Amino acid sequence: MLDVCSGSVHVVDEVAYDIIALFEEKCREDILSEMKEKYLGRDGILEEDIEECYTQVESLKNSGKLFAPDTFEPMAGKLKQKTAGVVKALCLHVAHTCNLNCSYCFASQGKYHGDRAVMSFDVGKQALDFLVANSGTRHNLEVDFFGGEPLMNFEVVKELVAYARSIEKEKGKNFRFTLTTNGVLVDDDVIEWANRECSNVVLSLDGRKEIHDRFRVDYAGNGSWEKIVPKFQKFVEARGGKEYYMRGTFTHANPDFLKDIETMLELGFNELSMEPVVCAADDPSALTEEDMALVMDQYEKLAELMLQRDKEGKPFTFYHYMIDLTGGPCIYKRISGCGSGTEYMAVTPWGDLYPCHQFVGDEHFKLGNIWDGVTNTEVQNEFAACNVYAHPECRDCWARLYCSGGCAANAYHATGSVTGVYEDGCKLFRKRMECAIMVAIARALGE
Repeated sequence: MLDVCSGSVHVVDEVAYDIIALFEEKCREDILSEMKEKYLGRDGILEEDIEECYTQVESLKNSGKLFAPDTFEPMAGKLKQKTAGVVKALCLHVAHTCNLNCSYCFASQGKYHGDRAVMSFDVGKQALDFLVANSGTRHNLEVDFFGGEPLMNFEVVKELVAYARSIEKEKGKNFRFTLTTNGVLVDDDVIEWANRECSNVVLSLDGRKEIHDRFRVDYAGNGSWEKIVPKFQKFVEARGGKEYYMRGTFTHANPDFLKDIETMLELGFNELSMEPVVCAADDPSALTEEDMALVMDQYEKLAELMLQRDKEGKPFTFYHYMIDLTGGPCIYKRISGCGSGTEYMAVTPWGDLYPCHQFVGDEHFKLGNIWDGVTNTEVQNEFAACNVYAHPECRDCWARLYCSGGCAANAYHATGSVTGVYEDGCKLFRKRMECAIMVAIARALGE
């Protein structure tokens, strides 16, 4: 049982569960009478057991661990106000082009609905200078090399990292780089460089060969699975424990995505992420209502698989089930939502700034550029106002302090507003959190 606003998670029996459900609706005498009628004598339950259970629930409420009130709304927006004008992360679109032709690609095969292009060193250097100049007192700065396929501009990527390293000490900063790649151009030089310079790498693999090769094809229509899997295996082995993620996409073709996760595990990968496709409702790849029911079941089976493999001494990580029940983000971060458009921005090959990679190419959302900074303050203010309380639908959602209001891009593409609600995404998120909490509790109890 999750107490939303205190963050407490209680493992309870049926008696406690029922008492908690009635606790704020009925008086003590009525609740005890109802519980005794239902449970007295069952499994050896005594009258004093039921009364003790009620006392424990009452004690939890008095200590603020049950029925904690939501007092956080006055704090909404304060974190963004405090850090206004401070940028901590950039997504550098070093290549608006790709050597694969994935039909479900939200970025129109890397072109982002525009012209193919690659970022020059001068533009990238200015982007890094912009980040440093606008990062305030932040020490750690995040830079993602993104595309399209960033390795199609690998020489510039290497030059940009070398430049960043050359100014770190002088500027009092520490750059942490991430590379996202489809693997086609991975070779020994890429592996050696990335394992030296990148805090994380994201490797695109959709799991089963037949699923992966259905979508992730080159321009001649040839699948890429056999080409990239051995490279990824070598890449991950060479990382020697440094962070990586195998990042897959599931679609209408594979709502049974657990089979794809099992394939990744068989291939030796154990840091995994499978994301639902983001596309128009009439796209052939879009998940249907029937698919959604299966996906929910897959999330439960995935949780069971994780616990089973724990017992076998073969644990693995699933990105969406990473949860810290003893700490995690502070309440300001939990309610302020995604930092897109404020502390995080995407940079195009021409140096234009957008709130994040999913808005690139939509001129309405162009924030400015890396030379002049943010000039479209009206749009930036829209994103600054995004928080969990900006969504009326979120106020009664039990998962609101885990999703922080959700993805602004998904909300916009589903509803036309960055403060809208992408309902299918909410359903999937709640299921993932339910399963994540279950896994965390089972692990804590040693089950």
